[in-house]
Amino acid sequence: MTFRQLPGSAIRTEADYVAQMGILRAMYEPVLGRPAVDVMERLGLFSVFSTWWFTALLALLAVSIVVCTLDRLPRLWSQAADIRVVQPDLFYDPALRERAAMTGVTPDAAAAVLRRRRFHVRTAVDVGATYLYADRHRWPRLATLLTHAGLVLFLVAAAVSGRLGFEAGLLIPQGEAVPVERLGTPGNLVVKNEGFSAPRLADGRFADFTTDLAVYRDGELLARKVIRVNDPLEVAGYSFHQNFFGPAVDLAIRSADGGVLWDGWVPLDAASADRPYARLAVPGTDIGLEMLLDRAEGKAPLLAVIGSRQTGTQSDGTPRFDAIFVGGLAPGTSLAPEAAGLTIDLRAIGAYTGIVAKRDPGLGLVWLAFGLLIAGLVITFYFPRRRVWARIDGGGEMRLAWSSDRYVSARREFGGLLADLVAVRVPQPTGDRGDVPAPPPAGDRSDASPAPTADRGA
Repeated sequence: MTFRQLPGSAIRTEADYVAQMGILRAMYEPVLGRPAVDVMERLGLFSVFSTWWFTALLALLAVSIVVCTLDRLPRLWSQAADIRVVQPDLFYDPALRERAAMTGVTPDAAAAVLRRRRFHVRTAVDVGATYLYADRHRWPRLATLLTHAGLVLFLVAAAVSGRLGFEAGLLIPQGEAVPVERLGTPGNLVVKNEGFSAPRLADGRFADFTTDLAVYRDGELLARKVIRVNDPLEVAGYSFHQNFFGPAVDLAIRSADGGVLWDGWVPLDAASADRPYARLAVPGTDIGLEMLLDRAEGKAPLLAVIGSRQTGTQSDGTPRFDAIFVGGLAPGTSLAPEAAGLTIDLRAIGAYTGIVAKRDPGLGLVWLAFGLLIAGLVITFYFPRRRVWARIDGGGEMRLAWSSDRYVSARREFGGLLADLVAVRVPQPTGDRGDVPAPPPAGDRSDASPAPTADRGA
């Protein structure tokens, strides 16, 4: 986000890398200076995601998450697996938060109320008292392991995609074919632009742009599809996305003796003075061409051509070129500058399509990580744990304690539970003991009501 990154097309050839770095140097050197940009390039700050140190940082982060999770695992497991039904009397002290007491509720009635509220109930008898333990959503807290596994898989996927993935922008003039990866790559694919279309609306805006794209391997057609933005062609582990387009010129360049030096399309994929622009090193010569397409309104398109020859090096070590001719071409015309010993024919002006070819072996891991992360978050936040302990002594007095995760409204849910228990109370007959009033809970001191908690957990 701090420094602009080299595009995928920069890895196609050394010339592509030099050209793309030239764009970045023109952007940063006037501000930071050439030595600073040299250091930034050596450190990989223009290709961060493919550097060794970024991969090392990802690995360190993944290891730290794993270690942190393993450190927490025994405590998480103990909280979910270890159940203590019988609690000491002080645990039910009404002065503590989320405590209550009442009479007239039998152990069976209390257990039935808890089960209706979807609690799993356990019962134990100890020293003349009956103890109940009710648990709801006992295991979801372990879902944090899914969340952390998802985070680790995201990092693993990033490392796999960065090291083993491939992405490049392909400029394909109409009717031309280009290899997807470098020549000599085993099993390399070749993509061909069978037809490009970019119709315009009445106001001059483009209505759409599509490419009839064919994919070959070893001369065999693997797939063919008309692709458009957001509707790619996917084949052999690659996806081909319609991304951009621009003008191209069909040139034939011959030497003085008639030998063919160049015969094909040249994409004008750069810009100069807001006009389509491109450079071409003429094969077999020391001459370079700069081409600028001028499309003045109401006039025929004109291709301006400047020919240069390398005559030495600059003081900073970069090549020095001197112009040897300047000329212009319209479709169907020729240019034969004597100083260059070349004949340049402009046969047509057309268009190229820009395709982004991508192979991402980490994509499956990304989707798995996404599923684990979302599942862990959903389970954790939508299924918070609630626990209730109850002690019913031989005289019929019941004391209750409530505990829940912090996202649970203890006032609302504990209050609802107490209301259900009050509804099943059986009034105690008056006698030696009489109807023993319940010790009021802390806070509001009303019978069978939880202490005010402001939705806090135990």
